[in-house]
Amino acid sequence: MRTIGLSIVMLFFIGCTSELPLDLLIVNGTVYDGSGAESIKATIGIRGDRIVGIGDLTNKTAKRVIDAQGLVVAPGFIDLHAHLEPIFELSDCESHVRQGVTTSLGGPDGRGPLPFAQYVDSLKQLGVGMNVGFLVGHNSVRSEVMKLDNRKPTPAELDQMKQLVAGAMDEGAFGISTGLKYLPGSFSDLEELVVLSKEASKKGGIYTSHLRDEGLGVLASVKEAITLSEKAEIPVILTHHKVIGKPMWGKSNETLALVDEARKKGLNVMMDQYPYNASYTGLSVLIPGWARAGGNSDFIKRLEQPQLRDSIKKGIQFNILNDRGGDDLDRVQFAKVSWMPELEGKTLKYWCTLRGLEPSVENGAELVIEAQVRGGASCVFHAMDERDVVRIMKHPQTMIASDGRLVKQGDGHPHPRWYGTFPRVLGKYVREDGVLTLSEAIYKMTSMPAQAMGLDDRGTLAVGMKADISIFNPDTVLDNATFEKPHQYSTGIDYVVINGKLAVDKGVFYPIKSGEVLLKK
Repeated sequence: MRTIGLSIVMLFFIGCTSELPLDLLIVNGTVYDGSGAESIKATIGIRGDRIVGIGDLTNKTAKRVIDAQGLVVAPGFIDLHAHLEPIFELSDCESHVRQGVTTSLGGPDGRGPLPFAQYVDSLKQLGVGMNVGFLVGHNSVRSEVMKLDNRKPTPAELDQMKQLVAGAMDEGAFGISTGLKYLPGSFSDLEELVVLSKEASKKGGIYTSHLRDEGLGVLASVKEAITLSEKAEIPVILTHHKVIGKPMWGKSNETLALVDEARKKGLNVMMDQYPYNASYTGLSVLIPGWARAGGNSDFIKRLEQPQLRDSIKKGIQFNILNDRGGDDLDRVQFAKVSWMPELEGKTLKYWCTLRGLEPSVENGAELVIEAQVRGGASCVFHAMDERDVVRIMKHPQTMIASDGRLVKQGDGHPHPRWYGTFPRVLGKYVREDGVLTLSEAIYKMTSMPAQAMGLDDRGTLAVGMKADISIFNPDTVLDNATFEKPHQYSTGIDYVVINGKLAVDKGVFYPIKSGEVLLKK
């Protein structure tokens, strides 16, 4: 249920220290409280890390006044799917904060940190540029107990995994994530997932899932996640929801219908989405999972057996034609290639031509094998249809999330979502295309993800809430990062307040590290 809008509740309370100057006043702005309600004109007063007044504060003074004339004042954006793995090197979180993001949830796709308490304690000591929370990762847990074995766990191994999940939940994890397209998650069955998810459910956690398949098997994969929600009694988020590969374009009608049916049955099934028609992951996603069991050394051994090598190659060709390959070698774009950096930004078709090979699916499969043997690569896969992107975005249970990795300018050739997710929604899908209204978009970026995480003091603008605020120009906000030139910060995000402190001031980023490491209550 949405929180009551500012247009209904206009009371404010400064407290017994009301005669002292506030730390910050935001005046003349168009205020959206994050609830989905329409905007109002109001002044916001901040003392310390809290909002202490909203309304007519003309009799109040402050150490700093921001004139937000012509600007939108909104809650700080909350990113439910963030790859925070480089955070110890990029602890100021600049690439996210510049998008207006004040809180991010890390550990997606089954890759949450272990040991959990040690990880978050180290972050607390380091300091962070935005608020961060984490999920416990199923792939991390399974790898810890079973390595990359392609089999069911023994009862003792399952108990060990349960203890790891329960322990992480006790230490503040917000739930459990799975990456069922990746190793070793792809080797798990529903029974294992339900047992482990129940450990998160007991502590009020959520389940976020990179589905087992987002291509030809997407409908079965959505059904699996819905069944898990029912059996484990846990809220489920279909993370970065999409349909991949030409044969499946348009099938979002059916996946969304499955979500609607589940919710009618009382199941809490939601989605998040990034606003692009291309995905990003390892090139190995084109290789059948069974072929990579045990790691790269075992993969290489299988290639030495002609019959297995032929099966692996046929599997790759199938995925190029029907899945992330998009039926076109030009749709596979290299992003990070440690062993051949000159390929970054180029495509699989380009590499074929460079090697003097016909750009056929068969030759493309050969190069995928070669790339994996040499250590793998990360790629952008242009295999989604824009109409599915729009249809999913408009669904009332879809939240905006970046699936973006913290990034330093000039490092590799990343997906532009790492720099531009939230400004892109505001600029393209609200202002230019009218897919969402501004109040809808802000709700999907703030209050809705806050409720999903169980945050009761963030996500809306109200007295007593944490002072996480994004202030942007609705007429100019724009994602500048492109697939050709991704290393570009967005524009139009003029101010970002994190726990009452200005991390972006007049468009300039300051590495003050005013974020907090959040733990599930």
